[in-house]
Amino acid sequence: MADIFDRLLKNYGPIGQYRERAHGYFAFPKLEGEISSRMQFRGKEMIVWSLNNYLGLANHPEVRKADTDATAKYGLAYPMGARMMSGNTSYHEQLENELATFVNKEDAILVNYGYQGMVSLIDVLCGRHDVIVYDAESHACIIDGLRLHPGHRYVYKHNDLEDCEKQLHRASALIEKHGAGGILLITEGVFGMAGDQGKLKEIAALKQKYTFRLLVDDAHGFGTLGKTGAGAGEEQNCQDEIDIYFSTFAKSMASIGAFIAGDKTIIDYIRYNIRSQIFAKSLPMPLVLGNLKRLELLRNNPSLKEKLWHNATKLQKGLTERGFDIGKTDSVVTPVYMKGDVPEATAMVKDLRENYSIFASIVVYPVIPKGHIIYRLIPSAVHTDEDIELTLNAFSETKKKLDAGAYKMEKIPDMADVGGKRFDYMTEKLKNK
Repeated sequence: MADIFDRLLKNYGPIGQYRERAHGYFAFPKLEGEISSRMQFRGKEMIVWSLNNYLGLANHPEVRKADTDATAKYGLAYPMGARMMSGNTSYHEQLENELATFVNKEDAILVNYGYQGMVSLIDVLCGRHDVIVYDAESHACIIDGLRLHPGHRYVYKHNDLEDCEKQLHRASALIEKHGAGGILLITEGVFGMAGDQGKLKEIAALKQKYTFRLLVDDAHGFGTLGKTGAGAGEEQNCQDEIDIYFSTFAKSMASIGAFIAGDKTIIDYIRYNIRSQIFAKSLPMPLVLGNLKRLELLRNNPSLKEKLWHNATKLQKGLTERGFDIGKTDSVVTPVYMKGDVPEATAMVKDLRENYSIFASIVVYPVIPKGHIIYRLIPSAVHTDEDIELTLNAFSETKKKLDAGAYKMEKIPDMADVGGKRFDYMTEKLKNK
């Protein structure tokens, strides 16, 4: 009999295979200091484009005070136990009621984490006879929820309405054949990698031809889209057609937790059947009170969203004017598409960090096809015009180097400390060109 660890240690996975070279720099980097547009990385100030602190609430003085006061009064333990048994409070219910009202739904339920919440939501909604139809570029939390689904599931090409309808037709035919089950269609308000909105209004219109319920994960739309910030459904004027609205607090609210909103009858069913909450400790009081304050600021300070969009528009316009491909984003998420291999990408990242003080997240193979590079820039309300101009100039200069082959390497540079001294191979290589 083989030792299960033997198999694991022979293959650390597509990302883990680079762990010894990447750890602490490309993977698991340590950003230090106050959460803002500029933070410290390895003792150097960086302009940071990798934080989902859309509205800048992470270090808003009123938020910090609410967090601090709640922690001082309640500590992190209260309330003890799961909501159903001993962990419920009036403040938990108040937050649920205010969230439901804000997104124009009858009721809402809190969940401890966005990722866990979506996985468990799919589990509680769907049985073995039900069919799930979902977008090909759905977030990992949706994909992992689907992996636990015992029934059929059909994927449609990203934002392709024709293929979406084709899969709805397949799902309907299968249910008619077996005489049991229903259809759940899952998409996103904003796709977090490409930044394009899901075609919610057009998908909702398909209800005239097919019987299905619509679940929308609006993690990146909540707080950033819509007249009041209520999300992609409000932006597209179809919030009423969304049967289950889901969002996390980890983006615009700069916090922990998530919520599910919909008709009171279905939320009641979820509340009494969602296993991840029935068997998990309730959200600690400082998070609940802190999220109440964040929601208050989100509702009552439209200038936060206006500043976010000012920065996003300036960044995206600047990139396109310089000839960069930012795809079809119609949200604040700003992808930058380039050509190159993994070693080139990592060398470029290092040049941006070491010589231009720009900290940006990058996506390469195996997440996307070989030969492609995607930077994902996340503007926030706390970025400045100077941050944006410096970043645009840095991208222009490093793109010239990329196109000229300056980053060509045979392997990923080793970023580990060597003898207590940081190994700056790429910096020296670029200086000597």
